[in-house]
Amino acid sequence: MSRKLRLVSGRRAVQKFQRAGWTQARRRGSHIMLTHPEYKWTLSVPDHRELGFGLLRKLLKQAGMTVEQFNAL
Repeated sequence: MSRKLRLVSGRRAVQKFQRAGWTQARRRGSHIMLTHPEYKWTLSVPDHRELGFGLLRKLLKQAGMTVEQFNAL
């Protein structure tokens, strides 16, 4: 598997997180809040055309996912 992180839009990232068990709790402005039953915090994903690598890596770390898992979804 590729360890390289691919650029995705905010909506595409939300779709991938939803496939991993996250659900959309609410939306505030341009940010989509995701929750997971086993995680007590929310992920705040901006609905931008392209998410930066640093932000995407931070979201993956908060979600407890690896780059390979994210790319496979």
